[in-house]
Amino acid sequence: MTVNPLLWRAVGTDKRERQKANRAARLEAEQKAIARQRQTQRFGLFAVIGLFVLGVLWLISQSGGQNEFEPASIPTTIADADATVPETSPPLDLPEIAAPAAGAEITGPTECPAVDGSSERTTAFAEAPPMCIDPTKSYTAAVETTKGTFTIDLNAEGAPETVNNFVVLARYHYYDDVPFHRIIPGFVIQGGDAVGQPQLGAGNPGYQIDDELPETAYEIGSVAMANSGPNTNGSQFFVVTGNDATQLPLAYSNFGFVSDGLDVATAIEAIGTAQGNPQEDVRIISVTITES
Repeated sequence: MTVNPLLWRAVGTDKRERQKANRAARLEAEQKAIARQRQTQRFGLFAVIGLFVLGVLWLISQSGGQNEFEPASIPTTIADADATVPETSPPLDLPEIAAPAAGAEITGPTECPAVDGSSERTTAFAEAPPMCIDPTKSYTAAVETTKGTFTIDLNAEGAPETVNNFVVLARYHYYDDVPFHRIIPGFVIQGGDAVGQPQLGAGNPGYQIDDELPETAYEIGSVAMANSGPNTNGSQFFVVTGNDATQLPLAYSNFGFVSDGLDVATAIEAIGTAQGNPQEDVRIISVTITES
């Protein structure tokens, strides 16, 4: 049979064209598949990032954006003071910190103590003291401890009732032999409980005085009253020794500042623990008030 060469060339050309078209179609399909895969991967990545961002925003909303280490208050109640050490922490062999021996008791109105420090040691009062200081004068308190002495410049003008209360208790030797029962590194050293009932950290002198709250933030060296709520000040006080405490709400009467011996307060802070229980029994030996 004779084949028309023109027809053969036409048939061969058509076959090659179809093969070429098929290859182009397959290439286009592969490119579309790759594009769809990349789009799916990008969508998945964006979804993961979106979920991560939403998770972070949820956590912030739950924590209120606050440092979780920062306690909400400086309580005088032992329940708030003895948090549990994390299980990952090694066990600590901590000493038992005891309250000092009880002093005398005043069952009637509180009289102003002797300025020369000759009054009998007293640890129980029926009433808050009268105004025994002159708010126009300057007062300092030399706090002698078993770690050394630090000096507090008392703010009699800005917090007269609080300073008066502290001076009266000091002149009645209320703070003698009283331990720092709550010490948290980077936060505060707290003491001032001469009663220790029902537990150390829960005692008070038998009365409460109102707040004299500050208008500016606490600083390292600030000295303020511990409390268990508004207008519940008694005898307990704390010294700000770390930056975490400078973020505390202005809910504690700030009545003084450590003007000398901050290194002593820092040395006391160093024997604290995360849960506040001291590794050593550090005590106030005496508090000497100077008026000028």
